[in-house]
Amino acid sequence: MANITKDQNVQTGISLNKKTILVICILLAAIMAFAGVLTQTMPRGVYEYDADGNIINGTYTPIDEKMPIWKIFLAPILVFTTSNALTGVAIILFITIIGGTFLILDKCGILKYIMAVIIDKFGNKKYLLLNMMILACMILSSTAGILEESVTLVPIAVAISLALGWDSFVGLGISLIAVAFGFTAATFNPFNVATVQRLAGLPIFSGLGFRLLVFAVVYLILAGFITFYAKRIEKNPKKSLCYETDIALREKYKLDDNLSVLSDPKTKKAAKAFICCLCGVLAGILIDFIAKTEGMISMPAMAVLFAVGGLLAGKFSGLNGKELARSFGDGIKTVAPIIPLILIILSITYILDQGNVIPTILNFVYNIIQNMSPYTAILMLFAFIVVLEFFVGSGTAKAFLIMPIVLPLADMVGVTRQSVAFAFCLGDGFTNLLYPTSGIMIIAIGLVNVSYGKWLKFSWKLFALEGIASVALMLLAVAINYT
Repeated sequence: MANITKDQNVQTGISLNKKTILVICILLAAIMAFAGVLTQTMPRGVYEYDADGNIINGTYTPIDEKMPIWKIFLAPILVFTTSNALTGVAIILFITIIGGTFLILDKCGILKYIMAVIIDKFGNKKYLLLNMMILACMILSSTAGILEESVTLVPIAVAISLALGWDSFVGLGISLIAVAFGFTAATFNPFNVATVQRLAGLPIFSGLGFRLLVFAVVYLILAGFITFYAKRIEKNPKKSLCYETDIALREKYKLDDNLSVLSDPKTKKAAKAFICCLCGVLAGILIDFIAKTEGMISMPAMAVLFAVGGLLAGKFSGLNGKELARSFGDGIKTVAPIIPLILIILSITYILDQGNVIPTILNFVYNIIQNMSPYTAILMLFAFIVVLEFFVGSGTAKAFLIMPIVLPLADMVGVTRQSVAFAFCLGDGFTNLLYPTSGIMIIAIGLVNVSYGKWLKFSWKLFALEGIASVALMLLAVAINYT
């Protein structure tokens, strides 16, 4: 079987626009340079930590030592000498496995088959399907803490969206965005609710009734926004911001052409093998949630089972060993341009951490918030978390950074600790898709060939709606003395 050409790659749905990647690289490099400037110009400081690794409130100490400039330039290399090294390697391996596997799945028709099965059952009820997919993804994220794993859903969701007459943004809405918003409206999420409540000295998963109300509000906002947008695009596809980049994919995933794949026994067998492996991934996620192992089971399981599922699907569909290896390699090539982005994102965090800038920012907020009213204080905390997300993407890391500081402040100004935990979840959630320092967002839009500029143009209204709702819900939490 011949190598896949550049033009064919564009039609797989998992290729990357080199111009888009270059623009994002330049933007991130500028942010990295700005972070380096902050380490040289801002006051620097450190905190003392207790035996559990939590910041001890009131121990901020200014320091004069500046980060050596050579460390700023070598940050993409030096980051692998820190505790983030394992995270960086895991992300890069995960990306390559996704790229290799999805090209095999696309090449042997598995994506078409899965899409055709779903459309065959829901083709006449497509808006029911849209809202069901949003709800399912939100529930997975809200309970089990799914986030990075949603990247694997994006190509399938986009294929379904295009086949039903929508665009790539709708596909992102029913997969990636739904997952991120479920993370925002967390109910049993072990990565933000459990961690923050534990740090706050609250019973784990307490205050569930109010969080269920929040989940319903967030779901209605997202489902309403995506449904309205989908109907608008269905009436006039040219109104889509990604109309040009979707042209080849629209032709590829035309409804009538792809339902014929349901009668192919080899493809059916191959699809079943892949779906069985996906069920194994879901089992790993469930074990993670029950055992509270925070991704130590689900992420390796996803990498291994996803690759195994792709290889088995390719084998059952008729690809020989050489063709499988060649297809997997071609898939890796399509996503390889993302790797420099991941390195730069990790480097930004490394510079700010090693430059002792974050403790100064924390102390600054501490001095501002301590004399505020409860309503103002909760909004300031929310705004601070939203800004901090730009520099520290991990919700768990942010929790250990700021909760030991803000909890005493909350007690002083009359904000309940449950309200603080709630504000943290809101601030950490939807911003996972807002900034160019978000690795998961960059990977996802790259997989469907959407630029960051178009992504913001599409999503800013949704982020604004979510932000307004978050403010209203936080004020309500303070008003009812949420405990």
